[in-house]
Amino acid sequence: MVRLLLYIFAGITLTGIVGVVTHMINPNNYLIEVMGLHLNFPIAVWIMLPMALLLLFNAVHMSFYGIKDYMKRQKWQRDAATLEDALYWAVLHEPKEQKYQVEDIKKSATLLSKSHVDVVDGVESLSDRLARIVNIVNKIKNGEYVDLKEHKLAKVLKEGNPYLIQNRLNRLENEPGFVQEVMRSSSRYSPQVRAQALEIFAKKATFAEAKKYAKVFDVKNFFVMLERLDKEEELELTADILDEFVASLKLKCSDFVKIAKVTKRHFRPDENLSIFRRYQKENPKAQNAYLYLLFEYEMLDEIARYLDEQEENEFVKFRALYELKKLNKGFKLEDLIDPESICRTV
Repeated sequence: MVRLLLYIFAGITLTGIVGVVTHMINPNNYLIEVMGLHLNFPIAVWIMLPMALLLLFNAVHMSFYGIKDYMKRQKWQRDAATLEDALYWAVLHEPKEQKYQVEDIKKSATLLSKSHVDVVDGVESLSDRLARIVNIVNKIKNGEYVDLKEHKLAKVLKEGNPYLIQNRLNRLENEPGFVQEVMRSSSRYSPQVRAQALEIFAKKATFAEAKKYAKVFDVKNFFVMLERLDKEEELELTADILDEFVASLKLKCSDFVKIAKVTKRHFRPDENLSIFRRYQKENPKAQNAYLYLLFEYEMLDEIARYLDEQEENEFVKFRALYELKKLNKGFKLEDLIDPESICRTV
């Protein structure tokens, strides 16, 4: 627009100068008759008239293509902003559909609406918006916890977004209090976050603390806690707490045996037998564990009664050991049977 005004100003000035010079050279008039009209103007006017018409047509021509070029630049600028927005969401792994006005950009940029962009190295000359989001993503990748609310991203990233999950995993490692929050509201978090929180919790909590989360525990982390009994004191495992976990977990035969191997070192024999006597009545998968304890405590009469109540083709390994025990052989269960293989049928 400025250039057009300068052109018009220069054209008018030139036309005026030509007119003045012409009038100074020849101040006379010149008469022209057109369709009965007598046009009698100074010669300077006749000289200036075509220049003025040319100036007018040039101004109209330049205005038309200037406006056309301006509209095209506006489309490119809007598409550049749209492209930046598409990159922003692609970097966050939250691609969104975008509308482009320039066909040449649309043919390739629409790919971003279905893509994730991973930045593998530092990038210079980015816009402030892209530089900020790349910096946030790199922090999360490097193990830092970023407060997404502070950056207005808390409600932007959907559940399942890898950066949201990784940021929560980072927070678990940096904020012990967040572990308890995930344990309390586990349904609100992704499986990866729940699993990590449970793993951290199982390595530090007491059984008294873990009791209220028994329903969200898995077998693996329950045994992580059991294994700590031999190394740590005051883990507060009681029969009632053990019952809570056994009722909540889907335990296999071998799991009951593992539990028995631990509890025999931490519960009194009568208490331990009472617990597993009840378990084997409620769940056949606990029968091998109960027999294991009977042999550990050398309760041959109880073993005999128990085996008599079972089918002859059941508990073959235990029957063989029992026969040796009757012969006053000093064999222990571990001498003939690996506790880890008690539940194997072959």
